Amino acid sequence: MTPLLLSSWRDVPRAARGTTLALGNFDGMHRGHLAVLRTAHAARPDLPLAALTFEPHPREHFRPDDPPFRLTLLPAKAQALQEAGCSAVFAIPFDDELAAMEAEAFVEQVLWRGVGAKHLSCGGDFAFGHRRGGDVAVLKRLAEARGIGVSTAPIISDEGGPISSTRIRRLLQDGYPDRAARALGHSWEIRGTVVHGDKLGRVLGWPTANLWLGRHLEPARGVYAVTVVLADGSEVKGVANVGRRPTLGGDPETRLEVHLFDFSADLYGQEVGVRLHCFMRADAKFAGLEELKAAIAADAAAARVLLA
Repeated sequence: MTPLLLSSWRDVPRAARGTTLALGNFDGMHRGHLAVLRTAHAARPDLPLAALTFEPHPREHFRPDDPPFRLTLLPAKAQALQEAGCSAVFAIPFDDELAAMEAEAFVEQVLWRGVGAKHLSCGGDFAFGHRRGGDVAVLKRLAEARGIGVSTAPIISDEGGPISSTRIRRLLQDGYPDRAARALGHSWEIRGTVVHGDKLGRVLGWPTANLWLGRHLEPARGVYAVTVVLADGSEVKGVANVGRRPTLGGDPETRLEVHLFDFSADLYGQEVGVRLHCFMRADAKFAGLEELKAAIAADAAAARVLLA
């Protein structure tokens, strides 16, 4: 069942009220986020599970000129929250009004009167309200005064320390999608619409599906072994390059080019997800098209072995 995706805390339909509500940005939907959801459900298993997140991410609101950094955009995030058991997802607009709202007003107007939450769950570092004036202790005091319970999720750690979206972004930027996948609990995916390129890959004998990164984080530039999730849910293995094509003079914007193995259907205009599994080599400038063609062939052969 598709969850209710609500973009306002006002006039909330009855079906989405009275939930046990997980709070957070949920960027990447990593193992720590799942702990927040599990904590919410465990506290009140008698209630429907819902999540409240912010769109855009508060960092995008306060620092709009920063490079894109998102691990997960809203449609993919809502899908992941649904798969984790949420019957409703509140994607509250993070605008000037919300940024200026004091912590008590947020609990009173948004969580209690607006959403009508019966129980709340969050991570131990959750902060909210104007200038992040509210922390977990403040949330408990304000919520419990209104008859709303609050649970704090345990910190989830691995051999690299506490799992966080910030740490996962750094792993991807450093070229470690395999380590990022272990922290996420799933492979990192860039989801986007296949666009027309200059058809050079077809000329070289290696046709590619091209995607712009958009608001996604830019991972380390280079070649990856990947799987591509098609619109019908099927998966195809392939090899991808994240970069600006230095051999061809350079592009002003980073693109994701994917060659799908043993696949020939037209994907233009379709939304696909590209899952990065293994970083194979850094982006490189070659002496000419023949050298580039040979490198692509070697990359494809190596990716087939890695994905076998």
